[in-house]
Amino acid sequence: METAHDTSLETRGLDDEAFMSVADLRKYMVKVELAKASQEEAAHDQAAQAKRELLEKLSQPMDMPPERIRAFLERVRMAAERGEMELMIGRFPVELCTDHGRAINMAEEGWPDTLTGVARQIYEVWKEHLQPLGYKLRALIVDWPQGFPGDVGLFLAWS
Repeated sequence: METAHDTSLETRGLDDEAFMSVADLRKYMVKVELAKASQEEAAHDQAAQAKRELLEKLSQPMDMPPERIRAFLERVRMAAERGEMELMIGRFPVELCTDHGRAINMAEEGWPDTLTGVARQIYEVWKEHLQPLGYKLRALIVDWPQGFPGDVGLFLAWS
């Protein structure tokens, strides 16, 4: 006969197999941690692949059709209308710098000489077309993953 305070497993519809031993629980926890680590590793691998593809793309010269130039000039005009005095016009991984961003980070005078690929192309366009009009170009490390330089931002300034 069942009483109001009967706490046996069988009266609650549970049996001994519903419970894990401490050893089985530890094995389960290890499996869960391994699954999490595997997912993190897969995400890391995907991010690394995406970065390799981006670097490959940014290592090649970029087409500069008139509509792209017009869109760029429109971005500058809109920033000026908002009262801004500069605009980030490009962002790229430090791997596009021959010194991995060291000269930019140290604000060395010859930092443009370290640029390659599209970053160098942007610099050349600024040097030829925008510098004579009074625009300035500066570069800063804008991202520091794990304490190391990650991305460079190129800023066009008109102050």
